[in-house]
Amino acid sequence: MATAAATISVEEDQFSCPVCLEVLLDPVTIPCGHSYCLGCVEDYWNRVDRGKQHKGRYACPQCRQEFSPRPLLNRNTVLAELVEKFVRGGVREEPGVAAAAAAAAAPPGERHRRRRRGVAEGAKAGVVKENLCPQHEKPVKKYCRTDRQGLCLRCFPSHPTGHDVVELVDERVAEQKKLQEASLKNMQNIKDAEKEIRYAAKYIKHATEAAEEESERVFAKLLRAVDKHRCDVKEAIRGREQVALAQTQQLLEKLEREAAEVRRSEVDLEKLCRSNDHLHFLQKSRSLHFPSKRVQMPNTDLLPYLIYKSMRGGLSELREALDESLQREINRISDKVIALKETSAPNDKNKVTLDAHILHNAQPKTREEFLHYYQELTLDPDTANPYLSLSDGLRSATTRSEAKPYPERPERFGGWAQVLCGGAGLAGRRYWEAAWAGRGGVSVGVCYRGMSRTGAGDDSKLGHNAKSWSLDCRHDDGGCVFRHAGRSVRVADGCVGRVGVYLDLGAGILSVHSCCHE
Repeated sequence: MATAAATISVEEDQFSCPVCLEVLLDPVTIPCGHSYCLGCVEDYWNRVDRGKQHKGRYACPQCRQEFSPRPLLNRNTVLAELVEKFVRGGVREEPGVAAAAAAAAAPPGERHRRRRRGVAEGAKAGVVKENLCPQHEKPVKKYCRTDRQGLCLRCFPSHPTGHDVVELVDERVAEQKKLQEASLKNMQNIKDAEKEIRYAAKYIKHATEAAEEESERVFAKLLRAVDKHRCDVKEAIRGREQVALAQTQQLLEKLEREAAEVRRSEVDLEKLCRSNDHLHFLQKSRSLHFPSKRVQMPNTDLLPYLIYKSMRGGLSELREALDESLQREINRISDKVIALKETSAPNDKNKVTLDAHILHNAQPKTREEFLHYYQELTLDPDTANPYLSLSDGLRSATTRSEAKPYPERPERFGGWAQVLCGGAGLAGRRYWEAAWAGRGGVSVGVCYRGMSRTGAGDDSKLGHNAKSWSLDCRHDDGGCVFRHAGRSVRVADGCVGRVGVYLDLGAGILSVHSCCHE
């Protein structure tokens, strides 16, 4: 049978003798229920025997209840054990042999007083000096939040009213919890910032690759005379990439330094939390600080987007002009890259700031606002499944019952009737619209370039893997379902004949809209 241990919280006054006001020594309980040191009550009643006026009338020193004849005094073993446990909780070392011998040789009354003083002094020796009230030399049990100081039980009754006074242990628990929560929150902020900065570095590389691919596609169609200019543009792009990545590296190094400081503070806090000294904890905890200021994020959209936009406009003009136009536009692009590089330089080694007026613009909500980012797309015949027929200048695709003899290419979809749009990679904000008609249904969405193209499994089906998102529209059930990585959410019950797709790669936003009522 299991037994449960009970814990009782007691104060020193509960084990004090009403006569000597010290910790009970050889406690006895008289018939009225009050307890005293054996020596104290015997001395008190011995004085009655020596007197003449009240001889034979033995009264309790507290309640004055009289007893006759004189009660026999027997040691209260239960109370004695409790007093012994209380004293053990505070005494750290036993009295010396010489002191014990001297006490044994003294007369009974004097021996009692010596033992009483020894117990009291021993109990005080077990209390940390800083935890004693300087006025009363009693243990600090309360804490005044208003004055930020500890109080003993004798200070408390005379303490100013209106002050916020709580139990010392409660204040320690509350302060410890507050500091631990601040530590966790601060470390989480650092981890979140590190994650965003690493994403920024990845996005800069993707945006740079998109700009590079666009330039490669245009320059591949030009004559060999433009080869020198192609190399100049490529070098400018890579140069900007190095500058942007260097800025993110500065932020990562700063975060690592801050994380190291927080970890050191956590070690100090962990050591402090193991302390049983509540007042010491509260005093030392003031030196622990866990700043919650978030790290300023670099703009991952402005520079790559403007470089990409400037290059695309300039290179489109280059396709229509020859040497003179080519030289003029290449110089203009190079000047913009240099200007952007200069304006985005960090102010100092510990702070990286970029103009983010494009990145932090409010997200569009109406079709008119979405159209500011509209981009026409053409289908890429090298990715079309053989059961798709492309027409209308590579702007329409129709499913067929018979396969077309397309040449084999690694980028072509083999198992699903799907086709990707041609052009450069995605950077900044983009918006497209797609209309569909006919029986069955259609899937419209976006995917990473690395999505599988072979087989008839989910890894090559739009919206059914972690590398793609899709909106599936069908006539047979008249609804629309959004899919990603094997998860699906029904978003509409009615059929949608025209779909708008908005992508903000920098902000991590992909949204699909019905254009039927716009």
